[in-house]
Amino acid sequence: MAEKLTKEKILKQIKEENVRFIRLQFTDMLGTIKNVEIPLSQLDKALDNKMAFDGSSIEGFVRIEESDMLLYPDLDTFVIFPWTSEKGKVARFICDIYSPDGTPFEGCPRYNLKRNLKKMEELGFDAFNIGTEPEFFLFKLDEKGAPTLELNDQGGYFDLAPTDLGENCRRDIVLELEEMGFEIEASHHEVAPGQHEIDFKYSDALKHADDIQTFKLVVKTIARKHNLHATFMPKPLFGVNGSGMHTNMSLFKGKKNVFFDESAELQLSKTAYQFTAGILVHATNFTAVTNPTVNSYKRLVPGYEAPCYVAWSASNRSPLVRVPSSRGLSTRIEVRSVDPSANPYMALTVLLAAGLDGIKRELKIPESVDRNIYVMNKKEREENGVKDLPATLKEAMSKLEEDEVLVESLGEHLFEHFMEAKDIEWDMFRTSVHPWEREQYLTNY
Repeated sequence: MAEKLTKEKILKQIKEENVRFIRLQFTDMLGTIKNVEIPLSQLDKALDNKMAFDGSSIEGFVRIEESDMLLYPDLDTFVIFPWTSEKGKVARFICDIYSPDGTPFEGCPRYNLKRNLKKMEELGFDAFNIGTEPEFFLFKLDEKGAPTLELNDQGGYFDLAPTDLGENCRRDIVLELEEMGFEIEASHHEVAPGQHEIDFKYSDALKHADDIQTFKLVVKTIARKHNLHATFMPKPLFGVNGSGMHTNMSLFKGKKNVFFDESAELQLSKTAYQFTAGILVHATNFTAVTNPTVNSYKRLVPGYEAPCYVAWSASNRSPLVRVPSSRGLSTRIEVRSVDPSANPYMALTVLLAAGLDGIKRELKIPESVDRNIYVMNKKEREENGVKDLPATLKEAMSKLEEDEVLVESLGEHLFEHFMEAKDIEWDMFRTSVHPWEREQYLTNY
């Protein structure tokens, strides 16, 4: 367990490291990191939870007539950015959003995850542990510093330099992350050219969501220092694998992993099976949150290792849910559909709600599907009880809207604003004329 940070310890570290500026960070509904940077002279005001900002300018927050919001820094998220100037370093706190009357803002994705974690605790569990595997692409920048579609390498899975020209960039990212306290478990080239993965140690859900946001910021910052653009867009290129964020999950009571039962089949507990059953029941409905962009559904197609079908297995990687072979404290289930464009706080919220619903209702898990689902035809999938994931964002939104458990887990504010933003996104996509249409139709009609 990491030592809790106090105001005194933070002030001492700020003085020793010559920190001159503080970023107060938070995440909007769409998963974008926002921040207010303040000079060190304003730190006491910030730590007294008196730093206000205009919430009406943030996607999914509040209307202009109720715009004043407050930032409440979480002391445990304090970290100094290693790459900042020796003349005056920059540190950051991740903040929760509060209303002026001192009540938590229901539209804050981080607060909403905390709200759902309390429900988990009421059911007798102490921790929802998460380990993710976020993938990203590296593209070259042009002479003006704008991203191109030119990849920096033609490497493949686990390739080395000189094939993997992103190796030095990836190594620098790892070094910066380690200096910020991340425990990196692996770093490698992924299947597609220009695609990379860096895995960091699992942690409880709130910390891990914070870490995902910090990870994305570090990756993008260090990539630019190498004259590269890092993107977590799920499917930036046609004809190659897209980027996923496989999400490994387990529940703990104290130091005991309640998904592990040494005497049971596959050494999985009744709780693990019920949680997995909840994931499977709600999978088509939470996809709008775990895969929240129009582009997400270009990844969820057969042929590129991304799951498109709702099933589970302990022995193959084509279903939505896989049970990795590790047991004991490492017993977990892996949801493979999630992509890195998701707001991590909201994605973990709906995954937790789905799993807990399975436990509360004591749902029975269906038979595992241990053959390659990609080679099954539609009739074979139906005979095996395998459902398709939504094929478009619009379809996914309709599914989410029908699921009372997930809607409640998001809360009225987040759900309504999320649906409104995604309706706009889908309508913009639907009414745009795309290059493919011109290629197909301009000369034929």
